[in-house]
Amino acid sequence: MRTRTHLAGKLVALAGLLLAATGGVTLTSPEAAAATCTAGTTSDFNGDGVQDTVIADPGAAVNGAKRAGLVRVILGGGKGVSEISQAISGMDATPEAGDGFGTSYAAYDADGDGCSDLVVGAPYEDVVKDGKNLVDAGAIYIIHGTPTGVGAGSRIEGYSQAGFDPTSATEAYDWFGYALKAGTTASGAPYLVIGVPGEGVTVSGTTYPHAGCIEYAQGSTKLALSQDSPGVSGVPEEEDRFGYSLAGTNRYFAVGSPGEAIGDEAFAGGVAVFSHTLANGMPTPLLGLDQDSTGIPGVAESGDRFGTSISMTGYRPSDQTYNSDVLLAIGMPGEDVGTLADAGGVAVVRVQPSGAYSLVTAMDGSTADLEGDAVAGDFMGQRVAIANTDTSVVTTSATVRLAVGEPGKDTATVKDAGAVHIFRPLDSAIGAADKELTRGSGLPGTATARDYTGIGLIAGSTNLYVGVPYSKEPATSKGVAYVLPWSDIDGTTSTGTTVHVPGSGGLPDAGSTFGVIG
Repeated sequence: MRTRTHLAGKLVALAGLLLAATGGVTLTSPEAAAATCTAGTTSDFNGDGVQDTVIADPGAAVNGAKRAGLVRVILGGGKGVSEISQAISGMDATPEAGDGFGTSYAAYDADGDGCSDLVVGAPYEDVVKDGKNLVDAGAIYIIHGTPTGVGAGSRIEGYSQAGFDPTSATEAYDWFGYALKAGTTASGAPYLVIGVPGEGVTVSGTTYPHAGCIEYAQGSTKLALSQDSPGVSGVPEEEDRFGYSLAGTNRYFAVGSPGEAIGDEAFAGGVAVFSHTLANGMPTPLLGLDQDSTGIPGVAESGDRFGTSISMTGYRPSDQTYNSDVLLAIGMPGEDVGTLADAGGVAVVRVQPSGAYSLVTAMDGSTADLEGDAVAGDFMGQRVAIANTDTSVVTTSATVRLAVGEPGKDTATVKDAGAVHIFRPLDSAIGAADKELTRGSGLPGTATARDYTGIGLIAGSTNLYVGVPYSKEPATSKGVAYVLPWSDIDGTTSTGTTVHVPGSGGLPDAGSTFGVIG
């Protein structure tokens, strides 16, 4: 019998459903003097034009507080490692057990100085308000980059939900900051989307617990959006968890609600897609998708959790000179394949500016010619990461790659070792060039039981980032993260995989779940 209960528990733990202790969050800290930054890459915290790497460890103990959490930033070009937690100087907060600092993170240039700024979510932070301790209300922190890096000495802003958006309330169990997405719009404005999947939404006097919402900021615009907002697909219902997952590009963003009920099917799941174009003071809702939507394969069933993970990348049609459209990858890890429970699946959809959409591809473990087979408890689609490796040209199969996490996948000898499945989603036959990567076969290391490889993924234009926070190899492992060039995965180069582990390469030999990414 497969140990599905072990994986389910790890998925919950990674999601950050930790027990938070008492404590509060204090807002804002003094600004450090800034020198000149130059425009760099999306994650370029010292503005030197070299990509930096962020790896979270929300299960790490800080100053004796278990699962308080921390984030490490590895500056590109060998310029050092920063360790960021609620204990660093300039942070008006205190590490407390179960805060989950680092459960989510994002990077963008919030202040326009040419240095990326790091946003970190601590969704299980307790917030003290009017003498009351609001358990698991959540908080976010914006740590501003400087020419010398990011961390201690940076200007740091800390926000509860009401502190970020005075029109919203800070409440217990909202999980403010559970998911984050940030970037710059096509018009050059910085944007930040914050998932609040525990938010109770009140409609006509009835409150629906954990219906969920997001907080959206673009320039001076800040507002909360839920399924009760004008034009947003769906209606608020208990446990929809709108805001559980987020994805975005410079023109679009998407919000996953894996708890969405479709008819009588609880936790069937759904995804809402928006344009960053502001109309009537809010981003423009474009469409809602679920497995009952036209052209989407399968049918909405209880526990499919469509939208548990989502990822977006730009798409340039042959009749355009820019990436006018977007490709949206949607994971449904609870999808049953025949009688195989939770085997999982993935769909990729192209969305146009009008809101029109079309299915690009869909797959599960039973799809023709795919490596491996569908197996109960694989949880294919628990993480998805899609990337356009060259947005300067017309989008083709040669430029788009999709990585899909299968954290419950067994190897020939190891249960729940996990795998990362690589696809060229624009191929006419999705199984023509797919690859399944496991530790010891495509990834460094040795696969061991309950590693759950594929539980952490990020796709960049050049590299794929794979986190294995539950790594069991070696026995003293605190987690591992891999950086793989797409060209290596394709077989056109042999640059080699970069391996980040605590205790090597300037990283402190400390932590618990190093490798939480995505």
